[in-house]
Formats: sequence, structure tokens, C-alpha cells
Amino acid sequence: MALETSPEQPAPVRQIANAVAGWIDRLGAVWVEGQIAQVNRRPGVQTVFMTLRDTVADLSVTLTCSRTLFDGLNPPLVEGASVLVHAKPSYYANRGSFSLYARDIRMVGLGELLARLERRRQLLAAEGLFARELKRPLPFLPGVVGLVTAPGSAAERDVLEVARRRWPAVRFEVAHAAMQGPRSALEVIEAVERLDRDARVDVIVVARGGGSVEDLLPFSDEGLVRAVHAVRTPVVSAIGHEPDAPLLDLVADWRAATPTDAAKRVVPDVVEELRNVGHALDRARRVVAHTVAREQAGLDALRSRPALADPRNLLAARRDEVGALRDRARVTLRHRLDRAVDDVEHRRARAEALSPLATLRRGYAVVQAADGSVLTSVDQTAAGVALTVRVADGRVHVTTDEVERDPVRGAPSAPSAPTAPSSTQEETDD
Repeated sequence: MALETSPEQPAPVRQIANAVAGWIDRLGAVWVEGQIAQVNRRPGVQTVFMTLRDTVADLSVTLTCSRTLFDGLNPPLVEGASVLVHAKPSYYANRGSFSLYARDIRMVGLGELLARLERRRQLLAAEGLFARELKRPLPFLPGVVGLVTAPGSAAERDVLEVARRRWPAVRFEVAHAAMQGPRSALEVIEAVERLDRDARVDVIVVARGGGSVEDLLPFSDEGLVRAVHAVRTPVVSAIGHEPDAPLLDLVADWRAATPTDAAKRVVPDVVEELRNVGHALDRARRVVAHTVAREQAGLDALRSRPALADPRNLLAARRDEVGALRDRARVTLRHRLDRAVDDVEHRRARAEALSPLATLRRGYAVVQAADGSVLTSVDQTAAGVALTVRVADGRVHVTTDEVERDPVRGAPSAPSAPTAPSSTQEETDD
């Protein structure tokens, strides 16, 4: 109902605000289509604040929803997404602000397409197709570069021209395929697999210029992603421009922002490499020159020492020292020999003095019976007995005529039995 007001009976602000809130509340839940312009997630607040704007007119309203609904969206809701919202309009009378409280949010149009791609990306990522440890390094200087692109396209021209300008000797093996349309994914798969079977190809570049999301859909095809994951040759993805992100960029070993960037990545710059080689040679020369100079300085320092300036000085001093030691050795040896000779002579003289032969040479003799026993008493023989007399230079065989006892010795004693010759006697006989 319209409020009845007049200049005499005006309605207060609160009444108007409450009336507007009542009218809006009677509208009930509605389906609204629009584009998310801004997302504001405040920490600790269970409500997410967004701005929903019209896709044609310059008009926007505040959109709120619970954090649970927002976090449960797959793919996550981002700014710029087109959505279909089932919301309850509300008017906050205290602030005089209008907003929509979302009960359901759905992607529509491009947003739905992006949502499907996001779900596909999550599934393939869960299988490990995008793992960083699977990325293969690109060769420094490939022998042959495989290029998959549309025939006569600007991407093909950019890659070939830039690569040959950087490294004129580079060789390309070009495999043409449709870069747009329903057969694009299948033809790109066939081209990539054909280049992978070629043993000469060291790296494969898949290049296409920019385009809309719909134009780049073939490069997010699951079959193409799995085919690139299965090849053995490193793959460079050069699809669209920097903001574009098809799934091929995630599975490729290297993602180039543009086809030109891919050409710069797969081949080095000959001018820069020659400059680097020149710098390396200069550094090597300086290092070698510094090393030689240091070693030469060390040799000069060693040669300047007195010991090495004239090595004969050390030899002369050692020669004199060796001569002195030799003379001392001779004197010592001669002295030791003289002492040894004297000692030998002394021992020989003692031995001769103690020898029975020396006693015999002084006039003594040894009388032996026929059985070899030594006579020490007259009682051991009788007249007419053959005896042997041992003198210094031989033996004398005699026969006794008479036995006479020495009276000085006293009374005669009983004759003793003959005894065996002593060791001294045996030595005398010998």
C-alpha cells in the first residue's frame, strides 16, 4: 500500500525505510544473472561480500553468501566469472543499502566452460600428469626442432624467423595441424606422436597465436594432454599469449608465453654465445697467466736463495765433512785393529805358555807304557820293559835296564795300577 503523507503529516525516514524493506521482502527469492566484479573475504567473518554487476548496463548490487557456500564451489569463484544466482533481496533499513543474499551460485556461459576445465585440471593433476619432477630439461642446442603449428600461420613464421636469426644453422621438422576446430586436438596429437618417433628431433614446439577461450579449447583436450605426457621428447607449449593458460601448458616440459618466446627458448643466441665464449677465454687466459706468474715468482724466490744460487757450495761443505768423517773412521779402525792384534798376540802367548809342548821344549819328557799309560812312579815299571818317551819334537822308544828309586822321596809305596792318559797327555800325543 502507498503511504498517505502530506506536508502537514510527513512520514519519518524510518517509516519510509521500513516500508521499502517490507516491499522488497515481499519480492521473495529470485534468479539473477550477472558477473562477479569483486570478492571480499574478511578474516573471521562467516559472510563473503561480493559485487554483482549487470553484463550490459553500468549497474551493480551487493551480493553476499555464507562462507560454506562460497568454499564449496568447484571450481572456486573468481572475479570476472559469469554466474546465475538464486538470491533473496533484502534492504538494510539502518544503512539504507540494498543487497542480495545468495542461496545458490552456478556458473553459466563462459563460467561453466571454465568450471569444466578446472574440474578436468584437478582430475589430471590428481593423476600426477602435471608433477614437477616429470619435467624434462630442454637440450642446449637441438639438432632438429620439431614444430607443430597451422600451415602458413603467424606463429610458424615467428618461430622459424626468430630461431634462425638467433642460430642460423638450426634445422626444423614442421608438422602442420589444425590449430582450431573440432579436429584440432586429434591432428595435434598425430603430429606430436609423429615427431616423437623421429629420432632426429630433440625437442617439439606446439605453437599457436592468441585467441578466445573457445578457440584454445582443443589445447585443453584430455587426449592431447595424455599424449604429450606419454612422449619421450621434451615438449614446449607456446599457445596464445601470457594470460592464456590451456592444460597443455601444465603438462608440457616448458611453457612459453608466446611462439616468439618459444623460439628464444629452444635455441641459443649465437651472438650471445660467442660473447660468452670470448669472456670465458679471457677469464681462462687471465687464470693461466696468473698461475704461471705465481709459479714463476715461486721459482725465482727459490733460485735466489744462497743454497740454490750456487749448489756447489753445499757440495763442497758436505765433501769436507765426508772427508773428515772418513779420516776419523780410518784412524778409529786402525786403532781398533792394532788393539785387536795386540790382544791376539797376548792370548797366543798365554796359550803357548800353557801348552804341554812348551814344557817339553824346556827339557821335560813324558814316559808312557806300552798300553799308553803315563808313568808317574818307578813302581809302574820294571827292568826290561819297553817304554815310549815323548819329547818336544817326537817320541823315543826305549827299554829299561834298571829301576832305581829316588831316596829323597822316602819309603817306597805300593805300586798303583796304570791309569788312562789325561786330556793333557792326549793333547801332547797329538
